[in-house]
Amino acid sequence: MAERLSDRLREHLMRVQGRVVSLKDLRAELKIDPASSAWDSIRVLMHNLVKEKIVRPSGLNDGFYKVVTQVKPVRVFMEDRERRPPFKLFFPRDFDTGMEMNFAEKIVIREGDLISIGGVSNYGKTCLAMNFCGECIEYLPILMGNEYTTRVGDTDEYEPTPRFLNRLDAMNWVEWVNGVGEEKFTLLPVREDYAEHIVKDRINIIDWVNLDASKLYGISKVEEDIKAEVGRGIAIVVLQKGEGDMARGGQFTKDFVDCELLIDKFTDRESMLTIGKVKEYTSPVIGKKYAFGISQGVKIMNFREIVRCPTCYGKGWKKSGNTSIPCDSCDKTGYIDKEG
Repeated sequence: MAERLSDRLREHLMRVQGRVVSLKDLRAELKIDPASSAWDSIRVLMHNLVKEKIVRPSGLNDGFYKVVTQVKPVRVFMEDRERRPPFKLFFPRDFDTGMEMNFAEKIVIREGDLISIGGVSNYGKTCLAMNFCGECIEYLPILMGNEYTTRVGDTDEYEPTPRFLNRLDAMNWVEWVNGVGEEKFTLLPVREDYAEHIVKDRINIIDWVNLDASKLYGISKVEEDIKAEVGRGIAIVVLQKGEGDMARGGQFTKDFVDCELLIDKFTDRESMLTIGKVKEYTSPVIGKKYAFGISQGVKIMNFREIVRCPTCYGKGWKKSGNTSIPCDSCDKTGYIDKEG
């Protein structure tokens, strides 16, 4: 008995879920004779499949349909459903004291989370990314960096850049290789299409995501795709930042972020870290600010919390008669070290 056209059509659509199809393509794929009644019947069949939510009109032109990707309901309360604890992510440490950034214990990181580091140039983005890698080296992290690798001549081979190697050498408190000389991290020469290269269930550090200036809104989709691929691992994504309280891409950078760290200039020799969006925490941390210095590009020095200066109210200038003068309480930074 010949297979019915409706059955053949359904079988084909199951193979092309998520794609756009046309009546013309379907007639060719199913080898429908133009002189047969099936030529017109397929339009009726597709109309009925719209009602079943197997396809939907694509909106391109009449006769085009988007094949709906079929999904199954997810069981939540199953007898063996595992409750997994927070992910123990190790944050960078102060080089002098050996103490982890003191807000780290208040931020809850879960498997599949995305942490963004948005920073101005030359004030610590890569420093934080490399320190995350070093502190979490036993997790065998994945590194993708715009400035970590360079092409060897005209070949398809890559090698680490001198600056990247210098940073590794300066982080001499980290054991980068195991007992047989194998690297505990994987360096990938990836500069685009990051989600395609994510290693599932591992810590993936991307330093940094580079988008065309006219398409910065696309960062939201980039982050969404990365999160979809990271599985039970963690993604740490570095972004460029200009003036203001958000990384380049604005509000779009926050859409899929679970923990946001922002880095700005504090003084000519120090950086300022601000905690932005945090999805889950044990005590309030959003908006807190910290100052730190950097030595040899990777050593975090004198990390401490800072608060708004009570003398100038964070402006860096104070009134003196009818004029404004630099605030001597905060050296015109607008912030002072938090006491205690």
